[in-house]
Amino acid sequence: MIFQGRGIAKGCASGELLVSTGPISFLSGVNPETGDVVEKGHPLEGQTLAGKVIAFDHGKGSTVGSYVIYALSKNGHAPLAIINTEAEPIIAVGAIMGGIPMIDRIGVPMTQLKSGTQVTVNGDTGEFLYEGALCRITSEE
Repeated sequence: MIFQGRGIAKGCASGELLVSTGPISFLSGVNPETGDVVEKGHPLEGQTLAGKVIAFDHGKGSTVGSYVIYALSKNGHAPLAIINTEAEPIIAVGAIMGGIPMIDRIGVPMTQLKSGTQVTVNGDTGEFLYEGALCRITSEE
C-alpha cells in the first residue's frame, strides 16, 4: 500500500518499522551514543531507534532534541527515517540537520501500523510504502 503524506526532510530509506504509542523526547529520552530509548516507562524503553524507520505521533521536550537527532546521525546510530502524525519543529529540524528522511500526515493512525513491517519513506515525494522496501526516488540528485 502506498500512502501520500507530506515530505519534511529529503531522502529515501527502506527498513524495518518501529512504532511508538507515545511521543519521543530525544533529549534525555534517547542515548545519542547508541540510539537506545532510555526514558523510564516509555513504550520503547530498552529498544534501539538505530537502523529502524520510526513512527510516532510527535516529539516532546526541549529544542536541544534536534541536536540529539543530529548527534545520532553523526554517531551512526540514527533512525533510517521518521514518520510523524504531525511534524513539529524539534523533530523536523533534527531530521533535516541529520539528513534523515521524514514525512508526516500519511492519513493512517499510528495504532494501525505494525512494528517489524518492511516500509519505505520517501521524503522527496511524501510517499510511504507500507509492506515494501523499494525506494522510488523521483527528484533529481
